[in-house]
Amino acid sequence: QVQLVESGGGSVQPGGSLRLSCATSGFTSDYIAIGWFRQAPGKAREGVSCISVSDDSTDYSDSVKGRFIISRDNAKKTVYLQMNNLKPQDTGVYYCATSRRREYYYLLSQYYHFWGQGTQVTVSS
Repeated sequence: QVQLVESGGGSVQPGGSLRLSCATSGFTSDYIAIGWFRQAPGKAREGVSCISVSDDSTDYSDSVKGRFIISRDNAKKTVYLQMNNLKPQDTGVYYCATSRRREYYYLLSQYYHFWGQGTQVTVSS
């Protein structure tokens, strides 16, 4: 069974950095990508970034491009999200999820299947 466990969230001041981790297990070969999503209170879940497990190609939402970096350590079966120059609007619960769909790069929840429990990120002065 696929399991994903996020960690690394916390509170940080604007301009600060955090690195989120998504530890994975139970993957089969039909899962082709892992994505990061976030959800702020009262708002819809938003796709942030994704990475292909075959060639490590990446995609980012416009709101985080140039500030966030997604990466993968295949040996540790872990996906990371390095978040730099954090802004208050980055606040939310961050989730990682897996996809079997070729449309995964659209960063839409409908193309992702298994989800972690989430980790809270708060950016505030």
